[in-house]
Amino acid sequence: MTATLLLQARTNSSRLPGKVLLPVGGTPLVVLAALRAGNTGHRVIVVTSREASDDALCDVLKHWNIDYYRGELENTLKRFVDALDGVPDDHIVVRLTGDNIFPDGSFIDELLEDFAARDLAYLGCGGEASGLPYGVSAEVTRAGYLREALGQAETAFDLEHVTPRIIERFGRTLFEGYGSLDMSQYRCTVDTLDDYLRVCRLFSATENPEQVPLSTLLECLKTASPEIVTPISARRMVLGTAQFGLTYGITNTSGRPLQVQVNSLVRTAIANGVQYIDTARAYGESEPVVGKALSGGWDSRATIITKLSPLDDCPADASPDVVQAFVERSVYQSCRALNKPCLDVLMLHRAEHLTAWGGSVWEALSDLKLRKVIGRLGVSVQSSEEAFSALDVETVQFIQLPFNILDYRWDAVIQKILLVRQRRPLVIHARSALLQGLLTSSQVDLWLRACCSNAANVIDWLHAKAEEHANGDIVELAVRYVLSQSWIDGVVIGVETTDQLVDNLRKSGLESWTDNLIGSIIADRPRVPLETLNPATWKKSND
Repeated sequence: MTATLLLQARTNSSRLPGKVLLPVGGTPLVVLAALRAGNTGHRVIVVTSREASDDALCDVLKHWNIDYYRGELENTLKRFVDALDGVPDDHIVVRLTGDNIFPDGSFIDELLEDFAARDLAYLGCGGEASGLPYGVSAEVTRAGYLREALGQAETAFDLEHVTPRIIERFGRTLFEGYGSLDMSQYRCTVDTLDDYLRVCRLFSATENPEQVPLSTLLECLKTASPEIVTPISARRMVLGTAQFGLTYGITNTSGRPLQVQVNSLVRTAIANGVQYIDTARAYGESEPVVGKALSGGWDSRATIITKLSPLDDCPADASPDVVQAFVERSVYQSCRALNKPCLDVLMLHRAEHLTAWGGSVWEALSDLKLRKVIGRLGVSVQSSEEAFSALDVETVQFIQLPFNILDYRWDAVIQKILLVRQRRPLVIHARSALLQGLLTSSQVDLWLRACCSNAANVIDWLHAKAEEHANGDIVELAVRYVLSQSWIDGVVIGVETTDQLVDNLRKSGLESWTDNLIGSIIADRPRVPLETLNPATWKKSND
């Protein structure tokens, strides 16, 4: 089957500048990507820009006799269309990227055969559904559809990502040939220095890197990735980091982990699919510790959520200008601590600040969002009343709330969440899935400190349900219960040790329970006092 492979590449990548020219197995990265993609005979054209920054790239391609086309830097779709000048509309086109060198000709042939057999207009391969590592991806369509997409493009997103208009028209049909491989949490793209070093090691033992079969590389990748500890991506686990900045939790006896331990915990979590890292100004040294752990390009692989300072030092009668100064101080301190020019997600630590000082806090944050200092805004809530207030604010895109297997407060809120999601994007994260570790404890005195008057009954119930549904593991019972709620997008779980992290990563990938099973689990749930569900009301150890 005749097809043209268009491989997009540029030199001015932000996280690892010039990466497409870095050598892998003695061959420049972009050249190796082109040679591997074309090793069964398909024509490969590297589509790059006419900017001076890509002159060296074109010199390298010319030296290796790789075809290339130069077009507009900011309009990738037009580059694709212009590179196809003269080919008929029904000509098949495969889209590839220059930082992904695992795809080879045999892999592309498999895609083309599936594309033809199903008589498709679009076929994609990539992401979790593919079963393949991040970095083994491709898209197949026809030249005419790319031309139509260019004529219909309305946004920079359409122009940069090439195929959104085609997918919108024909749907996102996926290649399923590797779906059972379960390697989606692995990574073989080249986006950071760590990525590059890993790929170099994988190809270092091969004499002909352009001919190594994809299957061989995938097996080598498994061996070279000891940090992958779960067969299923833990994408719904949110890594909580309060423990990294202060002694946290009613059962905490080990204190804060060292920076070197935090580095390992954060990077292992990300490597296994964790997409969000949760921190706050109020979490002691958590922000700077997390910032150091995410250095070297790791911050590009996760979304950081932090929370505004509680503003305890802001005067009660402060004017809007003074409130704005306090808000900006907190935001820019977070930026500095996390070593980021802007914040991915910023939440109010206290929901009352939605309206406090005449709404000046939220007004200041909204202004910072307009100035692109903040990406998305959210609110951390404590009660159903606070959740309702947050849901009524159209610019709130994230809500974090306490929720666990003993919690009975949120039924009405869930209905409101479902309605709000019909009209705007909204991410819901649950914290306190283990109630700050209390659920795992059989010490009655700790439960009494948590204002639980029926402690023995609750402890017995938790153990009985864990035996029945979670092999006796209360952590699994608690985490799986929360993650089985379809309205919850992620659960914040804090860790102090590698063993805890690995255990939680594995539990986060377990299959969700059905609504019927959930109902049967909590049918005889003991009712705890409201104070037990709110750690702020718990008694201190010396009370």
